[in-house]
Amino acid sequence: MKSTSLKVRLPVFVLVLEVVILVLYAVFVTYDDNANAKLQNNETNPMDNSLYRDYPYFADVQVMIFIGFGCLLAFFRFYGFSGMVFNFLTATFAIQWAILMQGFFQFYYDGKIHLGVINLLNAEFACAVVLISFGAVLGKTSPVQLLVMALLEIPVFAVTEWAVLKYIRINDAGGTILIHLFACYFGLGVTFALYRPSLNDGHAKEITSYHSDILSVMGTLFLWVFWPSFNSALTFKGDDQHRAILHTFIGLSSSTITAFALTAVFNKRGKLTMADIQNVTLAGGVTVGASVDMMISPVAAYALGIMGCTACFFGYKYLTPFLARHMRIQDQCGIHNLHGLTGLISSTAGICAILLATEETYGPSMYQIFSHRAPPEGDPKLLELQRLIPGLKPGLGRTAQEQALYQVAAVFSTIAASTVGGLLTGLVMKLPFMASPTDGDCFDDELFFDMPSDFDSVEILKTATSDDEKGQIKSMDSKV
Repeated sequence: MKSTSLKVRLPVFVLVLEVVILVLYAVFVTYDDNANAKLQNNETNPMDNSLYRDYPYFADVQVMIFIGFGCLLAFFRFYGFSGMVFNFLTATFAIQWAILMQGFFQFYYDGKIHLGVINLLNAEFACAVVLISFGAVLGKTSPVQLLVMALLEIPVFAVTEWAVLKYIRINDAGGTILIHLFACYFGLGVTFALYRPSLNDGHAKEITSYHSDILSVMGTLFLWVFWPSFNSALTFKGDDQHRAILHTFIGLSSSTITAFALTAVFNKRGKLTMADIQNVTLAGGVTVGASVDMMISPVAAYALGIMGCTACFFGYKYLTPFLARHMRIQDQCGIHNLHGLTGLISSTAGICAILLATEETYGPSMYQIFSHRAPPEGDPKLLELQRLIPGLKPGLGRTAQEQALYQVAAVFSTIAASTVGGLLTGLVMKLPFMASPTDGDCFDDELFFDMPSDFDSVEILKTATSDDEKGQIKSMDSKV
């Protein structure tokens, strides 16, 4: 039987990572202009510092990353420690690593990586990519494997993000393409490579409890409340950001009430299902993402929330089991439903919004929101627009149809890059020294944690749990 002890593996791996990061930070990372004391003088107004503009969004996204995702992933009855703590470990490393990987291209041009709060915010978005992918392999991986996944996924994400933004040039304010779709198909690629045939029909410990479901819903609530910050953090300040917050809230609201209706009508006993409340309610936040800063109208945001929720709900009900049985994709948290299906709907809505955008609706600010449609350098119309919008940068002069085609190209290229990256990463994670749990030890905290003494009562239930005894265990729950 292979060893899963972390005594040597985890400390050695972490030590190597820390030494590498320490050296890279020492050589390449410095302060940006807003954090550099040498650039301050008696004419500097401290309140003009970008900290006061960016830090509230950074703090909100931190709550989503460490509390929202952490609690959400603690829904398994015997895997609460692992869900929350592995999220904590992976997120902390991913942000450190993303600062370097996303800053590489800045270093290429400037010779240094200039660090400020906005860089931390961008690194948090890269971290969110890793945590979404983590959901596909929840319960089936060791902390060493998860660190390896973050180590490899962040560079693939950084290169994909750079290539799409620099060469394809798209509108993606809410990160639908570069966060949700990338994370989803990378995670599916990983779980395909880590396929476990014995888990296709479920696992004895793959169950929830009263308290684990409450904790998971708390995670959902944190994500729900702070999702408007996630979608609006990198949009233009002012009316664009204002619309992004409004659209996100409206989309989340409509998806939430739709989720309650769907879970009741499709439950055989007409009751509410906690898994739907934990996941499907969030679909609207993803579905409005690609068009979140555009003039799509509040009713469109409401409709997108309903559409996203419906697709997500039926994905959990029918598509996830189909993928597991027929395509070797064991998507543990259903990330393909919450981030993949909704991401495709959102991307389509964004393309439609681009095709329908006119100066009559947007005024001259259309060329700021859709910056690649702005006239190129030297075009007389650019000078006219710059008088109306000071600071407007030259664009590429694309038509609405051309920009829509580039959006389509970005969707397919992102899915392709993330899937290939996920498959290769999964193959690395299968190497024998990664402390991968056996099939029998999946979804079990005790494999990697010293458990408290009151876990003994859970052990009694756990040993009795089997495929044909789950009903008996549920009845025992009410007596404990």
